[in-house]
Amino acid sequence: MATVKVVDVISKAQTLLKDATGVRWPVLELQGWLNDAYREIVIFRPDSNAKTGTYACVAGPRQQITSTFAAATQLLDVVRNVASSATKSPVKLITRQTLDDMDRSWYGNTGAVTIERYAFDPRLPREFLVYPPAAVGAQLEIIYSSVPAAHTLTEIQLADPATAEVIRIDDSFGNVLIDYVMYRAYSKDAEVSANSARAVAHYQAFQNGLGIKGQSEAAAQPGAA
Repeated sequence: MATVKVVDVISKAQTLLKDATGVRWPVLELQGWLNDAYREIVIFRPDSNAKTGTYACVAGPRQQITSTFAAATQLLDVVRNVASSATKSPVKLITRQTLDDMDRSWYGNTGAVTIERYAFDPRLPREFLVYPPAAVGAQLEIIYSSVPAAHTLTEIQLADPATAEVIRIDDSFGNVLIDYVMYRAYSKDAEVSANSARAVAHYQAFQNGLGIKGQSEAAAQPGAA
């Protein structure tokens, strides 16, 4: 649950930048970089904005989660059947190769409302296959990652300490959000060698704060647990 206010993130960045009045880095610019930070964090840590929801299947084996959740960036898990006429049973992960070896013609099998297995390919993070192929009316509880909605506070609101809007992800990401805003701010003046070095340092702090070890995306993919 987030409790850190957007204005506090902006204010801390201004303090570090020694630009409390927003002369060099206007508050709307800082807010824009905060929104950019969300998009970058979700790339490296898909679990940072994990959501659950009911996905309405289309007929056939291939499903695309953006048909129900437009802001979704990656499937994280398929939990269970939830259609009123389904068995409410869990759905288990399986590889596509295993399904193909079991039944080479399974893609054309008769559709069902109760799904037994799903297959995921990290090259297509918003899609998955279901077995048996889905019939119209099949519904699944899924866990997915999505990009948080952008903040659209006005300059007056951003300058008011009483503005209550909070960040879109957990408070534990508060420091990495500030580091990303600082990275973008100093990158604006990267022609000054000192600021270029500061930008690099803040981006490294941003990465370290996220715990990026080169396999961060794989850690959140279905079947990684």
